[in-house]
Amino acid sequence: MRARNWSINLETEEYVEDRNKIIADASEAVEQTVDGCFVNLAVAPDHGDPDAYLVPELHARFGTRISVRFVDQCGCGGYVYRITKVSGSD
Repeated sequence: MRARNWSINLETEEYVEDRNKIIADASEAVEQTVDGCFVNLAVAPDHGDPDAYLVPELHARFGTRISVRFVDQCGCGGYVYRITKVSGSD
């Protein structure tokens, strides 16, 4: 478990080729984050806007145990989301 704020890079070639890997690894990153902390997800742009595929999956899996905030779209086209584990959710 990660008892601090952290980031994960989901923009490497393996993610560009596999949307399901983005979803799986993003979900695992959220699982590894303790209550009250966040993980920043840097997501490859190749699969389109994560609001259309990643965010709904995270909400379906974690429900009200997370807070999702769009941070920015990088100059390279990637997206950054901050997923905070809501205190008391573990």
